[in-house]
Amino acid sequence: MRRLERAQQEASENAAEFWGRAAQAIDWFTPPNVAFDDIEGWFPDGKLNTCHNCLDRHAAAGRGGSTALIYDSPVTKTIKRYSYSELLEQTGRVAAMLKNLGVAQGDRVVIYMPMVPETVFAMLACARLGVVHSVVFGGFSPLELAKRIDDATPKLVLTASCGIEGGRTIAYKPLVDEAIALTSHPVQNVVLLQREQVAATLNPYRDIDWMELRTRTIGDEIPPCAPVAATDPLYVLYTSGTTGLPKGVVRENGGNAVALAWSMENIYGIEVGDTFWAASDVGWVVGHSYIVYGPLLVGATTVLFEGKPVGTPDPGTFWRIIARHHVKSFFTAPTAIRAIRKEDPDGRLLGQIGTGRCQAIFLAGERADPDTIDWLEQNSGLPVIDHWWQTELGWPAIATCIGLGDRRRKRGSAGLAVPGYEFAILDDHGKPVAEGDSGNVVIRAPLAPGAFRTLWNNKAGYEKNFATFPGFYETGDAGYRDLDGFLHIMGRTDDIINVAGHRLSTGQMEQIVASQDGVAECAVIGADDPIKGMIPIAFVSARTGHDGDEALASRTVEAVRDELGALAALKKVHVVPQLPKTRSGKILRNLLRKIVNSEPFEIPPTIEDTSVPAAIATLVEAKSAK
Repeated sequence: MRRLERAQQEASENAAEFWGRAAQAIDWFTPPNVAFDDIEGWFPDGKLNTCHNCLDRHAAAGRGGSTALIYDSPVTKTIKRYSYSELLEQTGRVAAMLKNLGVAQGDRVVIYMPMVPETVFAMLACARLGVVHSVVFGGFSPLELAKRIDDATPKLVLTASCGIEGGRTIAYKPLVDEAIALTSHPVQNVVLLQREQVAATLNPYRDIDWMELRTRTIGDEIPPCAPVAATDPLYVLYTSGTTGLPKGVVRENGGNAVALAWSMENIYGIEVGDTFWAASDVGWVVGHSYIVYGPLLVGATTVLFEGKPVGTPDPGTFWRIIARHHVKSFFTAPTAIRAIRKEDPDGRLLGQIGTGRCQAIFLAGERADPDTIDWLEQNSGLPVIDHWWQTELGWPAIATCIGLGDRRRKRGSAGLAVPGYEFAILDDHGKPVAEGDSGNVVIRAPLAPGAFRTLWNNKAGYEKNFATFPGFYETGDAGYRDLDGFLHIMGRTDDIINVAGHRLSTGQMEQIVASQDGVAECAVIGADDPIKGMIPIAFVSARTGHDGDEALASRTVEAVRDELGALAALKKVHVVPQLPKTRSGKILRNLLRKIVNSEPFEIPPTIEDTSVPAAIATLVEAKSAK
């Protein structure tokens, strides 16, 4: 606790000195003399290479034989291990492939690939050359891929013949072909990795077989690591924009390396030789930060998992991998744990398999309700830590920093402010609210190293994030800080609903709904109402064994009324087989809002199951007709 408070104070009172010390954990070709400049940002006069820091320096320090990457794919029944020397060789060979095709420092490469080692090789190879990579989640629709290609203007697209989503095999090549046909930007080449599950047909005038190119360049020298400015972009990662156009979040090399290295040790408690597993996808920010870059920066072992929390083959998959690979800290989304609990409500498989040497489980990506945390802590015997961050930030801003020796946590809270981030809770007029009152969650500018400093080709869009509350970054989330300093993120600001003039948090209602016996997952949204302006409506999916529980809806209504009073006015609860979710596990509440308001809706490109929205719409219409 004292170490955390001392770090918070140092980072607040002298950020340049604090992060200047943290930067000493990184190898620099030109060490920075300036930690921060108001115009240029973090470490503006420093030069480094992220790939060198992830691979070369560890091999040079005598750790080449240590395991860097474990690929565990239950869907293909494959386990492969790569030492630091082997990962360096594989990365170097891909760098030679890219160089042979004329890709040079500052160029962009779009990576549209599944969870296979070659995806990691490609990301690190781009970093080695000073090339900006833009990873697009494999299986995204051709239109969304086309938007990202047109915005990033890459020389190459790297892809594979297919991805495997649980029990489904998705052919990627037809999607890439359609996307390129939709673009105005000419892609020079498509380099395709053939997988045995699906064979793709290549366009002889544009497409190149990955392994043939590797064979052709096997005698080429592995390119050296290109010195890049700390402020040069490492990657562009697109998030969905409110206008329908994706936002390209730019991550800079220097700040990213310093922040991730600091976070691995001080938040997650991971050091040289430890094994860390983030059960995410490299298409999301978690995959960038904590599958690829973070663990390798500190010389740890990282796990690359190709599978699902259930069905590959059963709800015990996570626990087997944690035990098999001696994972020290584990990171996943709350929705994954809820899916496991739905299939194994008594934690039977967790009890049988155990969690090996694991010391903590971290959750992020979707608000972790206290009931889910309680279930996981009771069945695992481990501290379960909810923490909060965003694609724009790149690493956690609210957490329990176990690496600093702090174990304090409160269920329902994402934790305390991480050193480097100063939070405020403001009303709509920019005035601080009283402790315990809900408001807009904002972060004082300038943001910590690793956070975005611009959007790709969209400076105005970036500046908009700081326009509503001058001097602060608007997170877009609503929440409050309690008297002990714990921050509670209750949902997006548009999830705060106004019922008859009273502002109510749907997140608070969800917390109550999720705690009801038989509820696997839930979402509470605000629906338009001619009398009260808005009313809350709950969507609930039942746990295994409670599918026919006719009292579930009425029990849920009663529980919300008992805890929040009649003002909450929750009267409608729809029990549905599944909630609409993105592939990263976020519940699509805005889609549910449109369904209950009978508004036209489109199927988002990020959705996991395209059949779910129509099924829910049919159910809602049938109930409304009664």
